[in-house]
Amino acid sequence: MKPILFLSLLATTAFAQVNPNISEAMDKMVAAKEISGAVTLVADDQKTIHLGANGFSDLENKASMEADNLFWIASMSKPITGTAVLMMQDAGKLSVDDPVSKYLPEFKGLKDADGKEVVVTIKHCLTHSAGLAEVTPQESGDIATLKDLMPLIVAKPMQFAPGSKWQYCQTGINTAARVVEVVSGEAFPDFLDKHLFQPLGMENTTFYPTEAQAKRLATAYKRTEAGELQKTGLMFLGNKPITSHDRYPRANGGLFSTAADYEKFARMILRGGELDGKRYLSEKAVKQMTTVQSGDLQTGFTPGNGWGLGWCVIREPQGVAATLSPGTFGHGGAYGTQTWIDPVKKRIHLLLIQRADLPNSDGSDIRKAFHEASAK
Repeated sequence: MKPILFLSLLATTAFAQVNPNISEAMDKMVAAKEISGAVTLVADDQKTIHLGANGFSDLENKASMEADNLFWIASMSKPITGTAVLMMQDAGKLSVDDPVSKYLPEFKGLKDADGKEVVVTIKHCLTHSAGLAEVTPQESGDIATLKDLMPLIVAKPMQFAPGSKWQYCQTGINTAARVVEVVSGEAFPDFLDKHLFQPLGMENTTFYPTEAQAKRLATAYKRTEAGELQKTGLMFLGNKPITSHDRYPRANGGLFSTAADYEKFARMILRGGELDGKRYLSEKAVKQMTTVQSGDLQTGFTPGNGWGLGWCVIREPQGVAATLSPGTFGHGGAYGTQTWIDPVKKRIHLLLIQRADLPNSDGSDIRKAFHEASAK
């Protein structure tokens, strides 16, 4: 890391101290070859409490992990998408209870397996209860816009009646993002840049990293049968570089970010929608999206949870989340990245790793070790 960049990073994190318990826990995970390295962060509503970088961002080149390394945050994109939707609700442009068809005509006339017409709401999309089918990477091919993705979604049969069950659904989140595009008149990446990322100072959060940002990308790894870490790619890129714009902005999981960037977003949410004197969301909107909106539906990926609007909400802390408070909310990503905001203890927990083949990234031993070390 260049000295001037290092000083800048320290300035943004208020000279955070490294928590030795967290550092030791991550070092053990590196030594056990569970991960190549990690960036961990704990913060409150005012400052960074811990910022650590352990292990390597690239094993082959023995490149040390740095606090400003870029990560594919995958489904940690979903809370950002939920936030964009609620920003539009605050602006009077939509209600999450509105039918999607009010804004996307192609969703009119959706029918279930019995031929009965069904109505999918924006809330259904954000709580994974819409019943929409997934679109595979092969089917989406070279589609480069959310607009062009929508006909593929509605062409597929409904999986179940909207609101009747919880089933993790990428197409629902992308549909909600398309609604944001229609009501705002802006492409989703432009909307996020203009209304969220730039005002918050999230200069390294993007669907399409620059060449300079790509050089700071932490390498993704999977475990071999022999227990070694083997370099692997990012599942959604195909053979395209991460700098390519020739793919649609995956609101469900296409963002790249850094610890310092995501901390700013999380702190704004922890503070009820305000940061540094600027209000991004009403307190009512923050409350709505970070409390259970999925009713009594049984949700995944770990027990004791419900679902808000783009956020997982912990009803009953247990297992990997045992040290967190009831009402903690957050989201995990496919390659093990995690963000959790505890509104009782006023703590932000951020874990950035790139492990491709975890059986359950939300229920990983790495996440458990991080939370437990943070609580010491």
